[in-house]
Amino acid sequence: MPPLPNAELVQNSRQLYRYLLRCCKQLPDESIRQHYRHAVRQSFKVHADEDDPERIQQIIKRAIEDADWVMNK
Repeated sequence: MPPLPNAELVQNSRQLYRYLLRCCKQLPDESIRQHYRHAVRQSFKVHADEDDPERIQQIIKRAIEDADWVMNK
């Protein structure tokens, strides 16, 4: 089960970024929310120059799986 509805609709990096920040809002503790918001932002900075569509889809899939794991933890 995805952490938030419509995870399957995420198709590009902007949608993924917004989706992950919405997931962060669901976390119970403010310090945990801040930690994961920071991690999301840093990850986007690291992958900002990625231009291979196949690699981008792999990153999106992995990010959603990781968000699912964090939300169910």
